[in-house]
Amino acid sequence: MQIYTKFLGPVDITEEQIIIFEKGIPGFEDITKYVLLPIQPESPFATLQSIEQQEVGFIVSIPFEFKQDYAFDLAEEDIEELQVTADNDLLTYSIVTLKDPFETSTINLLAPIIINTVKKLGKQIVLQDGESYPLRFQLNAMEGSAK
Repeated sequence: MQIYTKFLGPVDITEEQIIIFEKGIPGFEDITKYVLLPIQPESPFATLQSIEQQEVGFIVSIPFEFKQDYAFDLAEEDIEELQVTADNDLLTYSIVTLKDPFETSTINLLAPIIINTVKKLGKQIVLQDGESYPLRFQLNAMEGSAK
């Protein structure tokens, strides 16, 4: 099927690529079906695009590419909602806010997006219990920057 995306124009996708966010993403609770589309091969950046509304898409990145010591534990509730059976079934992304110049762009380390690649389920979680990461952390301030 073909969808129209916010950042990449028309894109062909398959039913198997669709990721369900049962409770949506905060601020977009009514939108539950997304696809993860790479921006370029070998890039740590991708777009998380709604298949229900063309205007809803997020630039996301793998936070570990920028912050190697980024770590957190999933709450039992999140593990159940995402139907996690093995840790290696999960991918972690963070939403990027692009700015001009690019070096002032930020990444949201406080509320990562977790995707179960086997069950095709996703959820944005807000870290709690002492895990203190910023909502807006400048990309150029991160170690191992993948510019």
